[in-house]
Amino acid sequence: MEFGGKYLSVTSFYRDGTPVATPVWFVHQGGRLLLETGADTYKVRRIRANPSVLIASCTATGRLRSRQVSARAEILGPEALEPTRKLMARKYRLDRIFILPLYRVVQRVRNKPTGDGESVIVEITLEA
Repeated sequence: MEFGGKYLSVTSFYRDGTPVATPVWFVHQGGRLLLETGADTYKVRRIRANPSVLIASCTATGRLRSRQVSARAEILGPEALEPTRKLMARKYRLDRIFILPLYRVVQRVRNKPTGDGESVIVEITLEA
C-alpha cells in the first residue's frame, strides 16, 4: 500500500489497549515510512511499550483518507536523524516555513511540548 499526501495517522496504544491517533508528517525511504518526533512525547512512550500501530493517510486534523493498516514502529538511533531531516526538509519546504512556527505557538498556548528538545526518528514498516 502506498501512502501519499502530507499527513499520516499513526495510532499507537495505551497499555490497556486504548487507541490514540496522531497526525504526523512523514517521508518514504526504501519501503518504510519515517517520521521525526520529540523523544519525550507520549506517542514515543506508547511505541516503546507496544510497537504495533495502525497507519492511514489523513488530513492535518487527523481525518482518515484511507483505511487503517497494521504496521510496526521502531525508534531508530541518532544516526537516522540527519538523513531523515534532509528528506523531510525537501518534502515539507514551505510547510516548515509557514505552518511549523504557527503549530509551535499553538502548542505553547496549550502548554504542550513543542518538540524543540531532543528528537527521535520512528521507522514504520507494514506488517505482512
